[in-house]
Amino acid sequence: MKEAPLVEHLEELRARILWSLVAWVVGTGVAWSFRVQLLEWLKRPLDLAAQQNRIQVNLIVLDITEPFLVSLKVAAFGGLVLALPFIVYQVWAFIAPGLYEHEKRLAVPFLLGAGFSFALGALFAYYGFLPFAIPFLLGFLGEVITPQISIGRYMGQVLMMMGVMGLVFEMPVVSYLLARLGILSSAFLARNWRVAVVLLLSLAALITPTVDVVSLAIVTGPLLVLYWISVLVARVAERARPREEAA
Repeated sequence: MKEAPLVEHLEELRARILWSLVAWVVGTGVAWSFRVQLLEWLKRPLDLAAQQNRIQVNLIVLDITEPFLVSLKVAAFGGLVLALPFIVYQVWAFIAPGLYEHEKRLAVPFLLGAGFSFALGALFAYYGFLPFAIPFLLGFLGEVITPQISIGRYMGQVLMMMGVMGLVFEMPVVSYLLARLGILSSAFLARNWRVAVVLLLSLAALITPTVDVVSLAIVTGPLLVLYWISVLVARVAERARPREEAA
């Protein structure tokens, strides 16, 4: 008798994972139709860097399968972005039965906030970091060289940067939700800020293509701001809990 609820939860979890995968595949199919436009858009920071440094930059393929694999990678990333609201909803629908009614009302703000934050993080990586990092990296030897860059490696680095920054920008949304649910406290976040600084610096060093001070500052600065924003929104969420519990 005691195993039945666990089995039901596992079956529901499997079903929601499958629906999330289906949504991702459908989104990938939609993005595949626009793969050329997406590739051109992702290539734009490299073109701007070439213009700024007055050099010619060529994207090359190193394998006959690389064009297909790059197209699939770009389409999969675009499909994930399109399917993200549905995937987040599936996560929420799985945990919602164990929440109080006032906690369930957080569903819509959480879904909207998660989608907006991910998009904001990806756009920050594209417009805020890449336009500075790529010209810096390509400008060391100026017109002496003609860079021949693998399209697979370039697209992989750009997509990784956008994806990681999109996830990191979810910090305030997740902090608010966990604080409203009583799982996380602003005091805990404020007390462990030194640990957070070390972790964010390590993350910035991993996702940046170079470890120069300028690139690390461009990435680490917004991450630290996001962390303290997370502390503030967690405090706001904590103040809302007593009123809801009393009601």
